[in-house]
Amino acid sequence: MTECELLNRISEVQFVCVELNLYLDTHPSDEAARSDYLSYSRLLAELINEYEAEYGPLQGFGHSPTDKGCWIHSRWPWERN
Repeated sequence: MTECELLNRISEVQFVCVELNLYLDTHPSDEAARSDYLSYSRLLAELINEYEAEYGPLQGFGHSPTDKGCWIHSRWPWERN
């Protein structure tokens, strides 16, 4: 998957997670929705880990598990490829 494709997929899965979270706020006993939410949350974590392993942290300021100041030494987006 290219960087752009991976970012798009992350955005799609984040959207699904937010929508399921909102749904569960009003339907807390819906076990199918809860199961879907957990599945998509795991998928989102996998996609973010995949992106960050290849391209660096998605968020700065210590929010990403891979952000240990490596952004200082990593290549800028226009320097990639």
